Amino acid sequence: MRLDKDKKRPKSLGQLLKSYNLDDKGKYITQEFQDYGYRLAKELGDEKHKALYIKLAKEAPRAILEKARLFVKDAYNVRNKARLFMWKLKELRSNSKSN
Repeated sequence: MRLDKDKKRPKSLGQLLKSYNLDDKGKYITQEFQDYGYRLAKELGDEKHKALYIKLAKEAPRAILEKARLFVKDAYNVRNKARLFMWKLKELRSNSKSN
């Protein structure tokens, strides 16, 4: 339970909800894959193509998407995170098909 600094009382539910950024999601996100795709686009700095990431989140295996995302996250001094992500995704897909 969180306490108010001034009054040493628990905060009301309204005060707690105000502290969360509920507008972080898009207006029409209702499915988990939509949320994942949107957050992926935001992390890669490519919100312009968020529909592409939502489609990938729906159709591509999540393990491959996570591997590509973590590869980009660990990369140092990247100019275009989205491009690097797509390159790694293509590489991972081709490796999984050949195995």
